[in-house]
Amino acid sequence: MYSIVFRHDLNLIDIRWSGLFDRATVDAYANELIRRFHDEGFRPGYRLRMDMTGTSVQPVDAAQAINRRLGAFHRASRIAIVTASAITRLQVRRFMTQPYLCIFDAADDALDWLVATDNRTLAA
Repeated sequence: MYSIVFRHDLNLIDIRWSGLFDRATVDAYANELIRRFHDEGFRPGYRLRMDMTGTSVQPVDAAQAINRRLGAFHRASRIAIVTASAITRLQVRRFMTQPYLCIFDAADDALDWLVATDNRTLAA
């Protein structure tokens, strides 16, 4: 359903979703992310890449539950979402309104943007 990798070398949390979430998956995902964030010694200002190419639009109740559980999670400095799906992009934009978020079609492009040191204009 998901994988979470903490990359200390890039100050990056690298998340990949596959499949549709239900209440139990949302709870397991949120609990693991919160626990590991602290255990790994990460702090606000990290970078986040969420690769959603292995899933489609999440059920509304699951999306709302994720938003409730993680809406106040520690702030990232940049967020890159990876999806080529127009409808998934719409759902992301509905729930994730951070001005430091960009959506990409390819994971490599997302990573390049996340680790760039310049102030390039945000892509959509």
